[in-house]
Amino acid sequence: MVKKVTITLDDDVLAFVDKLALNSENQGNRSALINSVFKELKKQRLQEELKAAYIQDSQDEAYRKEAAAWDITVGDGIE
Repeated sequence: MVKKVTITLDDDVLAFVDKLALNSENQGNRSALINSVFKELKKQRLQEELKAAYIQDSQDEAYRKEAAAWDITVGDGIE
């Protein structure tokens, strides 16, 4: 679903957006550029959250023991 929004940008920021939009595959389409920028930001945030969760899990002794038990189970030849 797509929603239409109105935003206010400083003149220099809008000029920067327009320049980027013209020099990209968006062919001057501000909305497409802004949408792609925020999709990338969303992706980066998710990757950061996953990395933090993996680091937290790697430091949790109970989690490491459980993962090791599953590694043994998976590797025993049962398919």
